[in-house]
Amino acid sequence: MKKIRKVLCTVLTGAMMFSMAACGSSSTSTTAASGGDKPATEAPATGGNATEAPKASGDVIKVGVVNNPPSESGYREANVKDMESVFSKENGYELKTSYSLKNDEQLQAAQGFITEGVDYLLVSAAETTGWDEVLKKAKEAGVKVYIFDRKIDVSEDLYEAMVISDMAKEGDAAVQWLLDQNLPEYNVIHIQGAMASDAQIGRTGALDKQFESGKMKKVVQQTATWDEAEAKKIVESVINSGEDFNVIYAENDGMAKGAVAALDEAGITHGVDGKVIVMGFDCNKWALRELLAKKWNYDGQCSPFQAQIISDLIKSGKAPESKIIINEEKFFDAKTITQEDIDTYGLGD
Repeated sequence: MKKIRKVLCTVLTGAMMFSMAACGSSSTSTTAASGGDKPATEAPATGGNATEAPKASGDVIKVGVVNNPPSESGYREANVKDMESVFSKENGYELKTSYSLKNDEQLQAAQGFITEGVDYLLVSAAETTGWDEVLKKAKEAGVKVYIFDRKIDVSEDLYEAMVISDMAKEGDAAVQWLLDQNLPEYNVIHIQGAMASDAQIGRTGALDKQFESGKMKKVVQQTATWDEAEAKKIVESVINSGEDFNVIYAENDGMAKGAVAALDEAGITHGVDGKVIVMGFDCNKWALRELLAKKWNYDGQCSPFQAQIISDLIKSGKAPESKIIINEEKFFDAKTITQEDIDTYGLGD
């Protein structure tokens, strides 16, 4: 009997210890789930469906940015710096970045960020198409997507917002300005950016309409993929062919700079009162100084500053009133630009 009592006591003691341990484990798990504080509350929506609240105060927000490389242009350098400045450790973010001009490499990087478990994926796509499957995977994984700088062709349910420039509007404004110059004829060298990018498609569209109508003549239409040296080669080739031209429409400032270098080497005048009208995009300060000196004629603005808008949306936990957020932009004419315009709107130094 004493043996039976001793065994029973041992069993009961062990059961009590197991019960206490289980309670301790349950308590620890609950604390971890609530972040050591009260659970997050659902954020209200603003003009649309509610989005999930951002992480609790003090938690690091993991952001993966897929972008074009800063070497692409002065615009892109400013864009990259803006992203790195806003999505910084000091502002509560853990930033991962990937840079490429190739769409397939960007897609691989995006998939990698999703696998790593970022909270938000930000994309400036090299091409407008091909993103459906990766963004579907992001949605399945609970990763929120913001498109910036350039739009892409995907269903609205795959992203939170697009914070972009209206590239077609930029092209329309530039071509309308050119038409307003009332030239007796338009013989155009058209230097395009990276093909199938939103910037190239938008800035090309309005000019193509003029070529198709016969109002303007396409001397050459060729991509330099945003590269200054390639743009110079294109213009040199036209000069060597002996074909007449009086307009250079370059889809960014760097390519316009390369084109002008070819003109200068050939002794061809350009800018206000010159033989050739020079047009660029992006509004780098150095390019706007060329307008002020009347060596160029036109520069279209493309704002690289989307990061703060996205950060504000993330931290608000609210859905934007519109999924498409367009940056307000201007253009500048060499005959009217001022030093104040350069100081206010110019990019870089």
